[in-house]
Formats: sequence, C-alpha cells, structure tokens
Amino acid sequence: MLRANDHKTLYLVDPWGHLGPKRRKLLDESWAGLFREHILSVLPVGKIAPCYTDGFGRPTKEIYSSLGALILQQMHDLTDEETVAQFSFNIQWHYALDIAGESDEAKYMCPKTLWTLRHIVAEKGLDEELFAVTTETLAKVFGVDTTKQRIDSVHIRSNMRRLGRICVFTQSIHTFLVNLKRQRRAIFDTIEGELIERYLTEKAMGCFSLVKPSETAKTLETVSRDLFSLVERFRQNTQVQSLTTFGVLLRVLQDQCDFDTTAATMALKAAKEISSASLQNPSDPDASYDAHKGQGYQVQVMETYCDSPDATMRETTLNLITHVEVEPAHISDVHALIPALKSTEERGLAPDEVLADSLYGSDENTQKAKEMGVDVISPVMGTPKEETLSLADFSRSETGKILACPQGHAPVKVKQGKKGVASIAFASEHCTVCPLQDRCPVKAGKKRHYLRFDLKALRIAGRRAREHTPEFKDKYRWRSGIEATFSEMDKKTGVKRLRVRGLSAVGYCARLKAIGVNLFRASKVKRALDTLSAAPGTLDSAFCSIFSVIKERLMNFWCGLGDTFYPAPENAPYTLKIAA
Repeated sequence: MLRANDHKTLYLVDPWGHLGPKRRKLLDESWAGLFREHILSVLPVGKIAPCYTDGFGRPTKEIYSSLGALILQQMHDLTDEETVAQFSFNIQWHYALDIAGESDEAKYMCPKTLWTLRHIVAEKGLDEELFAVTTETLAKVFGVDTTKQRIDSVHIRSNMRRLGRICVFTQSIHTFLVNLKRQRRAIFDTIEGELIERYLTEKAMGCFSLVKPSETAKTLETVSRDLFSLVERFRQNTQVQSLTTFGVLLRVLQDQCDFDTTAATMALKAAKEISSASLQNPSDPDASYDAHKGQGYQVQVMETYCDSPDATMRETTLNLITHVEVEPAHISDVHALIPALKSTEERGLAPDEVLADSLYGSDENTQKAKEMGVDVISPVMGTPKEETLSLADFSRSETGKILACPQGHAPVKVKQGKKGVASIAFASEHCTVCPLQDRCPVKAGKKRHYLRFDLKALRIAGRRAREHTPEFKDKYRWRSGIEATFSEMDKKTGVKRLRVRGLSAVGYCARLKAIGVNLFRASKVKRALDTLSAAPGTLDSAFCSIFSVIKERLMNFWCGLGDTFYPAPENAPYTLKIAA
C-alpha cells in the first residue's frame, strides 16, 4: 500500500523552529532548503502508484522522502549503507526530505526498501521523469534563459574489469559453465572433465592472466576453439539456448571469429577487423569500445550558459543541465544533436543556438536544426589543404551567390542543375593566364573554364569562412565551459566511475547525478542572489544608511554639548545648538 504525505500544505506549527535562526538560515541557503521548497513536492509519485495495491499490504515508507533519498544518494555518490546512515542521522537530509518526526518509522530506511524502489525506478524509466520534472522546476524558479546552450559528451565506466581478447573468451566460457551447472546439471555432467577443469577452477582461470606475450597467439587460438566447440555442441539444444550466458557465447563468437557452421570451421579475426560494438566484458554486455577513450559508455550532456562579460551576472545565472542521454561508447556524437534538441523542445527548454564540436555540426545536423529554429555554432570537420583554393576563397553575396573568383574576375554564366549542382563559367582568357590556376578548383571545359559544386559544398565553404571571423570566435569560446561541467560532475557525484553495470542502471545513475549537479549549482546561485540583495542599493543597505546618518547626528549632538571636552568639528554637517 502506497503512503504519501502532503508536502505542499504548510505546517500549523513549524517543526523546525527548534533549530534556531542561524542553523535554520544555513539549511535554507543550502541545497537542502532548495530541495525541500521546490523539488520534493513535484516528484512523480503518481508514476510509481501502479506498482502498489491500494488498501492491500503493509504501507510503504513515505514515498516522497524515499524517492528523494534516491536522488540524494547519487548526488553525494553514496553506497546503500551510507545512504541508510545519512537518511537516519543527517539533519540536512531530514530537512530536505521534510522528515520532522523522530521515530524509527520516520527516520530509518531498510536497505531492501532502497533496492526495491531503485529497481522500480530504473525498470520503468522513471529516472528520465525525475530529471525532466526537476529540470523544468528549477528553470521556472530561477528564470533560466535556455536560448543559448552547449553540448558535448563524456566517457564513463561501469563497474566492470578491463579485459583483453583472451579474458573475454575465458570469462564467457567460465560464466556459461557456472550457469549451466546450476540450471542444467544433467547436461553439464556430459561435458569433458578437462574442459571443466580448465575453466572452472580458480587456479586455472588465474593462469590466463599470466600468459606470456610469446604465447598469446597460441592461447587465444585454444580458448577460441573451446568456445566454438561449446557453441556447436549446444546449438540445437533448446534447454541450453534459453540461457542468457549461451547467448553471450554466440555474441563473442560472432564478434571475434569468422566461422562456418555447415563446414564446422572457425578462424580468429584480426584485431583491426573487430567492431567497436563488440562485447567488452561478459558482465556488462551493453558496454562497448571507443578507440580514443576505451571501454564503457558515454553521456551526452547539454546545458545552458551565460556569456555576459559581467562576472556578477554569471554568478547569479544558473547554468542548468537540460539534457542527459547515456549510450554505448562506440556511438558517434553525430547522432546525438537532433534527439537532444527534440527532447528539450518537448519540455519547453529548447535553445535558439547551440555550441558544439565539429562532429555534432555536420551539414545534415545543421540543416535539420535550422528547420527546428536552432542555429548550430560548430567548426566544420576536416582541414582544407593550404596549397589549394576552395569555395571560401571566392567572393560571395549574402545569399551565397558567387560574385567573383579569387583574382576578382566575375563569372560569365551561371547555371543551376536539377540535382542542386551549380556550374559557374569563367572566361578562358582570364583563367589560362591566371597565376593561381594550379591551385584553383576552376577547370577547363569545351568553351570556358567551369567551377562545379553542390549546395552542400557551398554551405560548408560559407561556414568555414565564418570560422575565421571575430564574431564566431567570440561565441565559440564559451563551448569549452562544458568541460568544467564534466569535472564538476565527476568530483561531486563520481559519474565517471559507477558502481553499477548495464545501460539502464548506468543511465539511472547519470541522470540522478545530473539532478544533483543542478541542485548544487542552484543553491550556489541562490546564495549569490541573497548576497546581492543585501549589497548597497537594496532595502537592507537603506536601513544601514539610515543608521549611519542617525549615528552621525548623535555624534554631532554630543560634540555640541561641550566644546571643552568634545569640540565640534568645523565641517560637521549636522551640528546641533543647545539653547541657554
């Protein structure tokens, strides 16, 4: 049975009054006060309600505080045991989760409750709902300007070992045999004792990690043959095929080997032929490989930013993470931009312009983003050869029309083809004597010299020319700020090295950790705004000014009582005279 308190209705008697004004102020200025005031009451409890039967079973732990504890766990990078301790004794957690009672029922959470709720949230994808709700709430509370955003990806690792090819084979065979022994003992007993001894004993498995470099090829051939023989042996056995670990054997064979089941032949693939999407570790089949960063996953992050030259403005502006998506490490960044724009558009957080690396800014992406009303500010991929001229060297109008060649000669004819290919004709008498003809893309034709290109090439040339303008450099310099976000996510929430495995679990952790970063940032901005409100020119400073004037007048009054002991200064603005 689901139990949920009403956190929107105010208390008749404040249960936190015993803290005193100073400690209460500290709590209100911290992330705890922000969470309690704005986040706790909007958590999507209704999405969890179908998992419980109304009026049946023991009441759950108060569901708002339980859901909040999941966020705080990832926010502070805690283990389950540490989470239970913080839930039980940390006053910041109690204030954030609005737990006012002192009983064990209110301030104690069983680890199993934590596991169960986390499983429900991850299984139903409610981590996305949690991220969306908290992001939209913070955007409204702080009036976040989402028109300018930036996007990039960061590599993270799940809780898995880094395995070489030999270990991938041996670990897959070991896991399969252990599972077969537990689930299908009769079939397991039919396997040769030599194979079982090689892959099930701890001593034998440890030897595979001590293989000499000179024996690597031979050992790899042996373990691949053993895996192939197991696959061939049980390929037609429906009882074995139903095991997940047998599916892992098949995947390793397909990733690492070229085989023919009809002829029962198998050969190892060369290392360079193995796909980056191949299985990297049997314990985490969703992880993949990136040639630059290694095994694991990558997180696509998009956030708002403030490009004001005023430091005070930047300190009081919330840089909000608006989009988080987790994917295997081998997926290219080129596929991430449009889904990110669609996601933010659906939640009312869409940008007008996005800063991104060259992979995000492909011509196809920039055109699609333009149709969505978004300007992608990104360098063009590749570097043109310095010794050759490009379309960027030709004079063009604002609409992209070619006006003249690099030597200043205007075209004599312009023709637009049906498939978007343009043909620009130049007079041959100019081109044949041109000193740049060896470097120029204009080539001789039957009657004239021609420059042929499609609209894509023209767009890329225009973008490449804009990269050298001061306006582009001034805007694009703010893109590097997202690297600080990745550092903050790692230092404060431990996102780059997780305790879980699997795409859904990794995505759950990454999104909730992003919520934590948003909360840390929002509390910092809130403190900056509070400090600014107490600065000169505000209501508090007005009282200080009045007090200083009163103080000055009193001093002048005291000076006027007796010039013998306290002579009044000659330039005193408010000297009072006492009548005799």
